[in-house]
This record gives sequence, C-alpha cells and structure tokens, in this order.
Amino acid sequence: MRKRNKHPKLSFADRAEKALNEAVAEAIAENRRRGYPIAIWEKGRVVHLSPDQIEVREADVKYSTAPGKRK
Repeated sequence: MRKRNKHPKLSFADRAEKALNEAVAEAIAENRRRGYPIAIWEKGRVVHLSPDQIEVREADVKYSTAPGKRK
C-alpha cells in the first residue's frame, strides 16, 4: 500500500527542499545540544561557530554568527 502525500499541493522539488531545510535545522540544533561546533559560509568565507554562538531557529531561516560573540 502506498503512503499518502502529506503535502499534495507542493511539487516534488518543494517537498525535497522543505525536508532538507528541516534536516539541517535539526542537525544544527543537535550540534548545539551536544556542544559541537558548526561551520557556515558567511561573506565569502568559512566561519566556525562554537556551540554558544549557534542560534537555533526555524528551518526556513538562514544561520549566521550571533552578534558580539564572534572570536
């Protein structure tokens, strides 16, 4: 039996992008909980964020360094 689509009006590409964004948000939140740093791309270069610099937000928000916490 086939599973029913939870989002029938979204295209396959939109559903894939939504799933990817949710997975990235969960991975970022998990790194913060476990105390692991992450690396992001900011202003044309790689920036490493320590766990206290990571701001966990909703899946559709882009991540950047927290103001005033950059080393």
